[in-house]
Amino acid sequence: MSHSIRDNPHTRSIADFVTGLTPAAIPPEVIARIKLLILDSLGCALYGAKLQWSGILRDTLAAMDSGNRALVWGTSTRLSAPHAALVNGTQVQGFELDDVHRQGVLHVGAVVLPALLAIAEMRRNLNGSEFLAAAVAGYEIGPRVGLCMGPEHIAQGWHSGATLGVFSAAAGAARGLRLDRDQTVHALGIAGTQAAGLMAAQYGSMVKRMHAGRSSQSGLYGAMLAERGFTGIENVLESEYGGFCSTFSRSQDRFDLAQLTAGFGSTWQTMGVALKFYSCVGSNHTTLDALRRLQAERPFTAHDVKRVLVSGSQVTMDHVGWKYRPDGLTAAQLNLPYCVATLLLDGDCFVDQFTEAMVADPARMALAEKVEVRHDAQITARGSQFRHMVRVEVELNDGTRLNTEVEAPRGSEHNFATTDDVVKKFEQLAAHTLPAARVAQLRDAVLNLEQLPDAGHLVDLMQLS
Repeated sequence: MSHSIRDNPHTRSIADFVTGLTPAAIPPEVIARIKLLILDSLGCALYGAKLQWSGILRDTLAAMDSGNRALVWGTSTRLSAPHAALVNGTQVQGFELDDVHRQGVLHVGAVVLPALLAIAEMRRNLNGSEFLAAAVAGYEIGPRVGLCMGPEHIAQGWHSGATLGVFSAAAGAARGLRLDRDQTVHALGIAGTQAAGLMAAQYGSMVKRMHAGRSSQSGLYGAMLAERGFTGIENVLESEYGGFCSTFSRSQDRFDLAQLTAGFGSTWQTMGVALKFYSCVGSNHTTLDALRRLQAERPFTAHDVKRVLVSGSQVTMDHVGWKYRPDGLTAAQLNLPYCVATLLLDGDCFVDQFTEAMVADPARMALAEKVEVRHDAQITARGSQFRHMVRVEVELNDGTRLNTEVEAPRGSEHNFATTDDVVKKFEQLAAHTLPAARVAQLRDAVLNLEQLPDAGHLVDLMQLS
């Protein structure tokens, strides 16, 4: 290697962790959790296969790609592995249903699994235990890059799922390919230079859905090229000029390199990944939980509401607190006032509540006008761990004022869902695409992954005949 170890201690330590991670080194509770996280992501992807933007992307790539090495999940279409990873990542992230590492600000499964499953499908040499270790390697790395960069990364306008995600994807793919330490350094360096994604995509464009898929594809390229001896930026995270951290923060000090390797082998970031039980961006979930809590304490309907005031962090304000405009489903799912109106009118905020016909629904738009989102500097000061914390006040037409505070939503790392909740969500989503018997087979295969001799069989179960 052309650089000394002093030039890339963090990138190299990440590579050491990834290559040295064995199934036996992973605590049982982390193995149990990663299986639920995998199941959740696959359910999201199978639902996503039916969405308009997934179809456009799939058909466009199929028209110019004669490869057949990898399946587009929930379809009969086969593409080259990088294009399949692009579509599958898009499907996982396709309807704001997938996981999120709140502190690291990253949708992890959408970037790790498409690349890793493409490898398992092509090589057919990964058993279930090795697959789980590779998945954990991916889930551990991207969130740490997010913790290093802090909430300012997304506040500056970078879509973190697309930028941070390349490191998760590359780590999982490198472990899946059993790359050595130097190859893994290069895989990270190839992936890191491909990082891109703009948060302006949240205001209504389909391309927001594609960011995770592009990130997964970049990680797959990184690992597969490094396997053949292609070289990347060896100090991709540390370089003072043109490195990931210095460039994306536009600084030499607005990041914390120590976070990249903090707690390896003792603090498991996989346990920090939260699941969603509303079909909208994670920043909205605490407010929706708050409204449900208030309705349980003192029943009221949308027609009783005079005003809703949500006080939250600067990230919540910037990310979801903007004035709603009917600019498509993406905008609806990422806008807090719209989602508040939807919950109050329909009693839920899941897949059936988001259709093109609902986007400009006069009742929703009128109720959204009664929702005000304010910045609370005290919440922001508590740091990224509390970035979704909200204080919610509902004023009713009869003058009643209801107040509550929610730090973390149902399904979060602080309030994780039960296995039954995760399975129910998976079955509900997967049933949109697969027959019931296949849904059950896939569920059982994931929940018993250690016993699977060929992890590529998971992909076989997602193919439509």
